[in-house]
Amino acid sequence: MIGVIDTEGDCAAWDFPADPGAVRTARSVVREQLGDWGLAPLGDVTVLLVSELVTNSLRHASGPIGVRLVRPAGPLGTLLVEVSDPLPDPPLARVAAPDDEGGRGLQLVARSSRSWGTRPGRTGSTGKTVWFELALPG
Repeated sequence: MIGVIDTEGDCAAWDFPADPGAVRTARSVVREQLGDWGLAPLGDVTVLLVSELVTNSLRHASGPIGVRLVRPAGPLGTLLVEVSDPLPDPPLARVAAPDDEGGRGLQLVARSSRSWGTRPGRTGSTGKTVWFELALPG
């Protein structure tokens, strides 16, 4: 069951169970929220990167996975996207061999976003957040 934390104003946040269906559901709610905010042109890249990060969380962590979008304050701002999970270890980028079926998610995030990084979970909690920013088209 998806937990909607907030979809009002300039922030939208959801919690997903550590279940394979979370990836599909995360893609769907993110695309819908971007459309509601008039940011549909960012939909494909945002959904791709969220999908990669939620998949990483499913593979390496157990427990709820959080996805949060923060709408830019103005026309020249950036969209902030965060994916959180209870595992405190930061993700490790690796170089995938041509025949590897995985290992490219963080490379996609790094190459497709304006900036990205990780930070520890919020005060009083464990885990980490992987975040990225996307420039508005225009």
